[in-house]
Amino acid sequence: MSDDGGSARTPDGRVRDAGRWALQKAAEAVHRLRENLALVLQCAFAATAAWVIAGGLIDDHSPFFAPIAAVIALNTVGGERGTNAVRMLLGVIIGIVVGELSIALTGGGYANMVVAVGVAMAIAVAVGAPRLVIAQAASGAILTLAVADGQVGLTRLTDALIGAGVALVMSQLLFPARPAARLRRIETEALHEIVRLLNATGRALKEDEDPSLSTVDRLSALSRPMADLSRAQENSHRSVRWTTARWASPGPLAYEDEKVDRLIILSESCLALARTAAAMDPEERGRIASVVWEMAAALEVLAGDLGDRESRQHAVDLALELAQPFSETVGDDPVTASAHLSVQMVATDIMLFAGVEEPESVAQALSGEEDQPRVEHPHTESWLPWVRRRRAAEARRRRFRPLFRRRRRPE
Repeated sequence: MSDDGGSARTPDGRVRDAGRWALQKAAEAVHRLRENLALVLQCAFAATAAWVIAGGLIDDHSPFFAPIAAVIALNTVGGERGTNAVRMLLGVIIGIVVGELSIALTGGGYANMVVAVGVAMAIAVAVGAPRLVIAQAASGAILTLAVADGQVGLTRLTDALIGAGVALVMSQLLFPARPAARLRRIETEALHEIVRLLNATGRALKEDEDPSLSTVDRLSALSRPMADLSRAQENSHRSVRWTTARWASPGPLAYEDEKVDRLIILSESCLALARTAAAMDPEERGRIASVVWEMAAALEVLAGDLGDRESRQHAVDLALELAQPFSETVGDDPVTASAHLSVQMVATDIMLFAGVEEPESVAQALSGEEDQPRVEHPHTESWLPWVRRRRAAEARRRRFRPLFRRRRRPE
């Protein structure tokens, strides 16, 4: 038994393992909180604003529908918040209208709850509404019957309209989604999954196991961020069209769109490397295993901070250093030749994704005809596009103000 294995079973070893596990979970919790802090604050402010507005417009009632509607509408991914607000409003309207009609016709009761909820959900299903609308229709009917005390009124529908309106103002005008930043976050998740895939492949190669089994195990985990990327791309362009984000520069989103395509190609080349390495002879797997691990390390550096040019440049340098020895001509073994080509393709895709603009410079660097390619600074996205527009308008006014003054000067 090794020393490491023995120490792991001692009380001190178990305590250290538990401490590392707790620190890792705490770091993950802090990371999740930091990623979603803006959404939490927006929901809190929107709920308060909806409560104040609804309470000020309508006297002698508790406007709980308004903050609930605002929070539900905002509590989704950035590019879908406007659509979510409209869907939520549709479901709530169906539920409230059905609840109010049931109160007017029957006056309430337990049987009335069953009928109202069933009718509201049936209407939502009949119009082809998504699950969110169906759930909100049922919730609207339940809340209407629960707090109405047998009294018919339009205040609940007004509250829902106010809550949805506040959510739309927050999500579409004041604090629109940052689509390029969201794409970059999903790219980071996809890169981490590719790193896990390559690490599992390298470990299987080193231990003389079948790497294809590790590849299959990681495919489902890799498919999730790739599907999220495609959905985020579609939502990002829709959010730009219908929010104040369209006032910002289109450069960051176009830049990330290109990088998403590059990342998809990179994932495919990494899968090809894993499959090719699995077909190599056992004595050749040792060398390719270390290369696979080093490629994973280069991608891990890249995933550390996609907004940092130095991290991108470091990943490019590592990939180039790893792939250059594999540009030499090999023997007649087609599997070895394919493995060498796969290493070069992975390195090429890493460099192009990291920010090297010209594929020709990558090819020349791999062959030794050119120095290391340089990475440009990644594009950054403005936090508040309407502030950017206001500053630009003020700058234009200052620039043209002397011309107007000269025209009004008397002769």
